[in-house]
Amino acid sequence: MSSRTDGVVAGIDLGGTAINYTFLDATGRFLIDGLCEHPARSVEGPDVCLGQIAEGLDVACRTAGINRARIVAAGLDTPGPASAMGVLSRKGSTNFVHAGWASYDIRAGLESRLGLPVVYLNDCNAAALWGHVAIFGATNDATSISAIIGTGLGGGVIVGGRLVTGRNGFGGELGHVLIPFQSIPDIEGLVPACNCGRTGDLESLCSLTAIRRTLLPYFLAKHPDHILAADDIATAATKVRGMAERGDEMCRAIFRVQARALGLFFDEMINVFDPDALIVGGGAVETSKEFQRWFLDEVRAGMPEQREEQASLPIHVMPHGDTAGARGAAIEAARLPHDQTP
Repeated sequence: MSSRTDGVVAGIDLGGTAINYTFLDATGRFLIDGLCEHPARSVEGPDVCLGQIAEGLDVACRTAGINRARIVAAGLDTPGPASAMGVLSRKGSTNFVHAGWASYDIRAGLESRLGLPVVYLNDCNAAALWGHVAIFGATNDATSISAIIGTGLGGGVIVGGRLVTGRNGFGGELGHVLIPFQSIPDIEGLVPACNCGRTGDLESLCSLTAIRRTLLPYFLAKHPDHILAADDIATAATKVRGMAERGDEMCRAIFRVQARALGLFFDEMINVFDPDALIVGGGAVETSKEFQRWFLDEVRAGMPEQREEQASLPIHVMPHGDTAGARGAAIEAARLPHDQTP
């Protein structure tokens, strides 16, 4: 068996179409710099999917140039809903539609398949953990709030250097926090409905789904001659970010609404947690530096006036956003007590 000092931990980020891997050694160094992906087959059920994870782990070992026997533990992250221990919802989810996933303990299943201790995190919690450690270091007592903007909106809350997962594993479900959206300019009459059934939560305004369902139809009604009016709404929604990045006025207006909504949300979090940093990740900021600066400026513009002591609170873009989940999962695995690893 490998010792803890020469062993490495694996980070495994299971998405809808791909599994991303990384390795973290005992010195805190990641052994894979960028994406290391393997096809995900979650739609085919647990047995096939776990086999894909194990097969991809071997491929990742070859990519990193390490012996498989050096791995002493693994961290796994997936989209939810799932418990804090990795038991998937009995109702399934977008990524786990196969009947075999209902109430399936994916953490224990992977632990049995790999023959290694496995820890589990929600994918956005894992990304938040990586962002926090990247900014504050592996050992810290800082507090941060991360918002991850994608198809929906997830995130993570870290207090005193530790991830808040909550009693049922739903800690960091930031997308479903209600915000006073009526104060956002230029959306009079808009009724932002979320898939969860709420009206006016953060995800209902700040997500790709929000662009497709609500924001783009609303703004196209004001700009019927816009080039995106010629596309079906789903296709058009995928083009909004690129056009906003290139300076299109209507598309920037859509992202301004998203940034202002995020500003209102962050204001609520500041008053609850008094954090050391705010972090924004996901597709909305996987863009040019110019657009990132513009978006973060709009986030600040959406925040009500802060106390003098809080005015300098930094807002960061998630470092290494495309590998954040795998890195966070590896960090969580590295925190396992020594007596839980071979």
